[in-house]
Amino acid sequence: MSSLVITGAQWGDEGKGKVVDVLTERADVVARYQGGHNAGHTVVIKDEQFILHLVPSGILHKGKLAVIGNGTVVEPMSLIKELDELMERGIEVGDNLLLSRSAHLIMPYHIALDGAGEKRRGESKIGTTGRGIGPAYADKIARHGIMVGDLEHPEIFRQKLVANLETVNELIDRIYGGETFEVEPMYEEFMGYAERLKPFMGEAGLAVNNAMDEGKKVLFEGAQGTLLDIDHGTYPFVTSSNATSGGVCTGLGVGPSRIDKALGIVKAYTTRVGEGPFPTELFDEVGKTMQKKGAEFGATTGRPRRCGWLDMVALRYAVRVNGFTGIVLTKIDILSGLEELKLCTAYEFEGNTLTEFPASAAILEKCRPVYGITMPGWKASTSGTTEYDKLPEGARNYISTLEDILGVPVDIVSTGQRRDEIIIRNEPF
Repeated sequence: MSSLVITGAQWGDEGKGKVVDVLTERADVVARYQGGHNAGHTVVIKDEQFILHLVPSGILHKGKLAVIGNGTVVEPMSLIKELDELMERGIEVGDNLLLSRSAHLIMPYHIALDGAGEKRRGESKIGTTGRGIGPAYADKIARHGIMVGDLEHPEIFRQKLVANLETVNELIDRIYGGETFEVEPMYEEFMGYAERLKPFMGEAGLAVNNAMDEGKKVLFEGAQGTLLDIDHGTYPFVTSSNATSGGVCTGLGVGPSRIDKALGIVKAYTTRVGEGPFPTELFDEVGKTMQKKGAEFGATTGRPRRCGWLDMVALRYAVRVNGFTGIVLTKIDILSGLEELKLCTAYEFEGNTLTEFPASAAILEKCRPVYGITMPGWKASTSGTTEYDKLPEGARNYISTLEDILGVPVDIVSTGQRRDEIIIRNEPF
């Protein structure tokens, strides 16, 4: 048995899609354990780009089982559209996809509530994608969510829909002043989705555990990143699920003792999209260069990403929270050509030096970076390099410094967008 969880170590957008795609060649099952279609994993195969939002990257490989776990939230129309687009491009979608009956549905009123809530917050907005993710998880926790499996039972689905719309319509009408929803049109719409999705429905947790019992290799795919985790991120500027490696246990029904390794995906610099504190954010030409050269615009929303130097305080925290056994360093090619590189090794907060990541976003907002390490950059391009020894000396020094600070090895280095632009130093499986 061999299992591996892939988790973003920063604020998401670290390049997980490509890494999962590469490692899928070595796996039998690829399972997504949290989040919704607010994720955007970009994979480039033979110069053809695929952007996946909810479907695991494993779907792009023949003979692999792609699993959407109970910890996810599913907007049926978006999922069906994603599947249709894959099939139109020649990707097989059938018995190789399994959708958990226990995953919760994103309903049209969740999307309405998401948008209305953000508008009402004004300058205090969180910066959500507006796709209904948060309200869907809120309903799940409040115990009146509607599950994927309810689509197989029309009367149960109708009962839940009627009950929910009574409350939702009153909230939308009286608090937000928005347009209310009718039961019948929504019921008919979702019964149509039911027919399309029924062939993929199953017991995801059972399937994954059975695969592990059979000695198959399982790759667990996370969305977003550690610092966006609902419990361990910069709350409230976070996503609505557990994006850390522990989310595998609850999001797929897999016991912690069954996870063999945890790889943290680390971008060679730091980015963040949306609102929230970001100590190493750059507002100068270096930051603009990172954004332009790295094409730092969201795959799902197109929103520009804020850019800054690597934050080692936050990364040490991510290593601890996730129990990373190794690191995958991505986008090191974007740093080529910079005169010098800086690493944030501590924060300055109200005259004090902080060496540990603060639990409070309010404190982090007031933190200023302490750049304890400044290193010379390198001029030679690293793009497309496939052998570690052929990286410029400056790049190798950068990597070894990260290893020393984080206490875990950099197992993989991604040197470009394409699948074959990668250096595998230590075999993950």
